[in-house]
Amino acid sequence: MLAATNCSHKMELQQQLKEKKIKNLNHQRLPLNPNWAQLQQKLNLRPGLKPSRPSDHLNPGTQRLVLGKRKDRTDEQSEDPKQSPLVPSNDDFSLTDAVAMDCEMVGVGQANRSALGRVTLVNKWGNVIYDQFVRPMELVADFRTHISGIRPKDLKKAKNFPAVQKEVSQLIMGRILVGHALSNDFKALLLNHPKKDLRDSSEYPPFLKDGRRKSLKHLASEFLGVNIQYGEHCSIEDARATMLLYQKNRKEWEKFAKYQTRLKQKQQKHKQKRKPKETDVSNAHDASAASP
Repeated sequence: MLAATNCSHKMELQQQLKEKKIKNLNHQRLPLNPNWAQLQQKLNLRPGLKPSRPSDHLNPGTQRLVLGKRKDRTDEQSEDPKQSPLVPSNDDFSLTDAVAMDCEMVGVGQANRSALGRVTLVNKWGNVIYDQFVRPMELVADFRTHISGIRPKDLKKAKNFPAVQKEVSQLIMGRILVGHALSNDFKALLLNHPKKDLRDSSEYPPFLKDGRRKSLKHLASEFLGVNIQYGEHCSIEDARATMLLYQKNRKEWEKFAKYQTRLKQKQQKHKQKRKPKETDVSNAHDASAASP
């Protein structure tokens, strides 16, 4: 009887200890964050159920903006979009030692002759330092919009030709001038520039094919990996393309330019040495003919 009583008492003590342990464990649990509880109620989530990723409910266009761990992104999301090399890398608009120029033409007169319609200058970083539409001195017969990108409204308040000519002349004076087929631009501007300071991408030997010139569109695609001049031309884009071609090849290009200058100087000296001799021979011949 005593053993049964002791056993019963022992079992009661064990049960009490068990209940006390469970109670202590419950007290040790951290309370549920009220914000999280509220969020669960709003989303009607069961405890332990993970919410779906935001990208599961977004349209494809929005998904590209979703940030996350690299392993959670697609290849397209992981890679940074490529920026065009023609976009300037800084916001320095100063007038540099080298500038690039590009012009767009319109047709004037009955013969539809080319006349200056727009001229753009960029500095060595590709930032625009001058960009003006030009009102030709003759009536415009053809705006050539499909190529020039110039429209009638662009020339309504455009500067007159003499003003633009003077401003461009001052800006390029004493500087290296970069461009493509610059002879056409100078013809339209009625200007010239020292040959030693010209860097024409249509004449640089490494850009030629079997001695023939390539278009700027072709050079930009081949050497810069960019597509330009699809449809209407943009003088800013074209000027930036020529400047980038020059900057990428500047070291070798400058060596070539110096070589060309030295060669021309030697040729001029050689001609000057030959002239006195030719004069002496001519005088001697005249003297012999005059003697009896």
